[in-house]
Amino acid sequence: MKKIGLLGSAVVGQTLAQGFKQHGYEVRIGSRSPAKLASFTESSGIPAGTFDAVGEWGELLVLAVHGTVAVEALTLAGAANHRGKVVIDATNPLSKEPPVDGVLKVFTGPNESLLERLQVAFPETRLVKAFNSVGTPTMVNPVYTDGRPTMFFCGNDAEAKAEVAEILRQFGWEPADMGTAVAARAIEPLCQLWCIPGFRENHWTHAFKLLWD
Repeated sequence: MKKIGLLGSAVVGQTLAQGFKQHGYEVRIGSRSPAKLASFTESSGIPAGTFDAVGEWGELLVLAVHGTVAVEALTLAGAANHRGKVVIDATNPLSKEPPVDGVLKVFTGPNESLLERLQVAFPETRLVKAFNSVGTPTMVNPVYTDGRPTMFFCGNDAEAKAEVAEILRQFGWEPADMGTAVAARAIEPLCQLWCIPGFRENHWTHAFKLLWD
């Protein structure tokens, strides 16, 4: 059983933590203030710890914090702790400004991505972008009448991506490998696109589907 460490204690981190536990993994969740997760630990049975402790313990890590603190979170987790490990990057480069006609603002440009920034900051960490283009209600074991939805992912390490692809299948997704970390320039904006029906129509349970001929 692989040990999964979640870095981030908000709704995305809690959702994925419970998803991994449901699929048979040993899970811990990290926070700056682990004590605030006492009720979550009690209800889920998932232990909480500091970023550093969870980063060291986990064999595979999931980064699930606000994009503005993504670099800081991996720094707190300890570069030595996640060196050589697979880290699923579920973050998006969203600014804290309100959306404009349903479109969220980002702090990256069109020819860069947050994943690339993280990979530059932590070159020995095997980062894979995934789980960033859907909301928490359908993040784990989604059910749609038209079949499995698509989860786009990317990263520079082929073996790391293969491991993440298997996790995506376990979680009920059809994985679609879009290539190296550069592809995150296109994958991260999917979050903006996904959020538009939510802000404009209060619809938050949709997902993307890639069709091949």
